[in-house]
Amino acid sequence: MTDEDFLQHGERAARLSERDLSKLRWRCRRGLLENDLFVERFFARHAERLTYGQARGLRVLMDLSDNDLLDLLLGRTALRADGHPDVDDAQAVLGLLRAGAAPADAPASAEAAVR
Repeated sequence: MTDEDFLQHGERAARLSERDLSKLRWRCRRGLLENDLFVERFFARHAERLTYGQARGLRVLMDLSDNDLLDLLLGRTALRADGHPDVDDAQAVLGLLRAGAAPADAPASAEAAVR
């Protein structure tokens, strides 16, 4: 099994194994600090409950360039399906990433949260 298909063996609703979660965290490292902030907050809130379906959705997002991902996270652009089978999972994960942009007690916008 290669690093690129480690997520394919899990059932969509099954929780990630510790090994696969570790691989996913490594795969999600980004070149832009702003993206890393979104991703780190996401893992801090959701790592223990991540499913293989969500992980595949996250992988779809991580296949984007840093600038395209940041535009999605800030709501500047919309996620395009482009016939990808995991786009629904990607859209759900995008919502979780955006929701984690600001602390729960602060009504700040996502853009202000990464500054």
